[in-house]
Amino acid sequence: MSERRKVSFIGLGVMGSEIARHIGQAGHELVIYNRSPDRAEAWTAANPGLAASVAPTPADAAENAEFVFTCVGNDDDLADVVLGPTGVFRTMKPGGVFVDHTTVSARIARQITVEARDLKIQCVDAPMTGSQIGAQNGTLTLMCGGRAKAIEAARPVMEAYSRKIVHVGKSGSGQMAKMACQICIAGNVAALAEAVRFAQAERLDMNAVYEAISGGAAQSWQMDNRWTSMDEDRFDFGFAVDWMRKDLGLALDEGRSHGLSLPVAALIDQFFAEIQHMGGGRLDTSAIIKRLPKKGSQ
Repeated sequence: MSERRKVSFIGLGVMGSEIARHIGQAGHELVIYNRSPDRAEAWTAANPGLAASVAPTPADAAENAEFVFTCVGNDDDLADVVLGPTGVFRTMKPGGVFVDHTTVSARIARQITVEARDLKIQCVDAPMTGSQIGAQNGTLTLMCGGRAKAIEAARPVMEAYSRKIVHVGKSGSGQMAKMACQICIAGNVAALAEAVRFAQAERLDMNAVYEAISGGAAQSWQMDNRWTSMDEDRFDFGFAVDWMRKDLGLALDEGRSHGLSLPVAALIDQFFAEIQHMGGGRLDTSAIIKRLPKKGSQ
């Protein structure tokens, strides 16, 4: 393993809990915090072999840490755990490295970087892709904004749970790369939903159709991982419709700020809104197919 480092991890949701596990398994000295104490206790119980301690506040978790990682919900959550009265910037030492894995606005990423500069803290905005499976397997891709020096400092820890770490530009660039990623994913899954319904309506052999088209230009991660489950009406695979709507909202807002039209993303965002109105906000994004009735179901 790489040199043992003092690491703090804030936010033990679906993705964060797996990332923290990989960091602990890599042998780093780990302190964790979660807004809901029950989740932190459950994480500790589920990982009895890891030497991790639970802190009562983000500031307590960050005290003496060389690296602080966050993976929370949205801009407000991030601002609270970083810049709030009990936030990590209250105790982080000069020279420390702060890495955020939350998908948030580029604005808050830049704001945190500005605040960190006066404290002599290095910052990286590093949203990720690879899904819950990637987090479990330690094969995530990280798109990093910030200075190369900060990214290289954090790389030995980040390599514990990722297979690709890409420096995409200055502060905030990681978040904008993630927005581009989500635009692509939304388009892929929406088109896949229509293809599945079309094949079903024509009473085609779904396995044969997948075999025929997945080896050519139509192939995608969504097709390889969701064709069968969409055909079987199974939608419990991690990344929720609610979170995709949050991410597309960020992309649409960023586009508007530059006078950029994103008509396809805006349309698919409304498709996901339909799924929310149907009560499917916590289903994974492949549930977009539920807005398309099966032939003969009406």
